[in-house]
Amino acid sequence: MITVVFLGKLADLAGAPTLRLSAPLDWAGLKAALPEALGEAVDDPRNRVAVNGALLADKAALQAGAGDEIALLPPVSGG
Repeated sequence: MITVVFLGKLADLAGAPTLRLSAPLDWAGLKAALPEALGEAVDDPRNRVAVNGALLADKAALQAGAGDEIALLPPVSGG
């Protein structure tokens, strides 16, 4: 299994801070496994993706296997 961690507004959209999905996953598989509105939200180019703590330069390069953690990080907002 893969643990998907949602941060910020993505956690609100997901309704939970984490989700466990079957391995393996690539970017297209991850988006397809999420509810439609959440899949569209994570595809926003401002969101970043990390696998096991390492940020990916390109979401399309996502390759996760059993035991991996994918973190979806929205842009930081504040004032």
